[in-house]
Amino acid sequence: MTERMTFGELEVTLNRKTIKNVHISVMPPDGMVRVSAPENMSETAIRTAVIQRIPWIRKQQRAFAAQARQSQRQMVSGECHYLWGRAYRLSVIERQGRHEVAAAGHNRLNLFVQPETTVKNRAETLDRFYRQQLKEQIGKLRAKWDPIVGQSADFYGIKKMKTKWGSCNPQTRRIWINLELAKKPPECLEYIVVHELVHLLERRHGERFKGLMDNFLPQWQERRDLLNRMPLAHGSWAETTE
Repeated sequence: MTERMTFGELEVTLNRKTIKNVHISVMPPDGMVRVSAPENMSETAIRTAVIQRIPWIRKQQRAFAAQARQSQRQMVSGECHYLWGRAYRLSVIERQGRHEVAAAGHNRLNLFVQPETTVKNRAETLDRFYRQQLKEQIGKLRAKWDPIVGQSADFYGIKKMKTKWGSCNPQTRRIWINLELAKKPPECLEYIVVHELVHLLERRHGERFKGLMDNFLPQWQERRDLLNRMPLAHGSWAETTE
């Protein structure tokens, strides 16, 4: 059941779950705060936990407010789109035949579509290109990191996610990767893949999890910070969790 709690001008959404500790998430674009708390935890204890984290919450909200955002995409020539952290100019080329996208050099993406193709279909064609790019890179990262971590997911999926860069279900050993990561630097995708693989060893983000990340990928915090500094897509957001 979802509840609302207020702390002066700060309003949070509270969800009670079968967990042991309080988890606080600050979600873009407007810094909405979501709290997950144990089912039997008192309101006083929850309030105390949130109040102690208010400086961190405000810091995250300020960062989201200052973070660059892309304008809504119109899928026309000259528009800027990102691939692996680099800015590319889009060239829309109308022709008969299959819709597809091809990178041309280091600064242009050619979008081949039939005449009168809608903005929605143009965007779907670009998304298919991003999806294929991610599949190829994830395959390479699995070959590299499965032996290092000593774990292997049974399934990797790619989808658009509004609140997470990746997710892992340790029980089913299924990992999902956010489609938006094709637009970020390659080291950001590597960080997310390692992060989700480590969840097969440790479910929570406690000290053991951080120690494992330090061991496997010592630069993980720098990569996380880089990912959080990158421009947010219009209407697609990442989540910051303490």
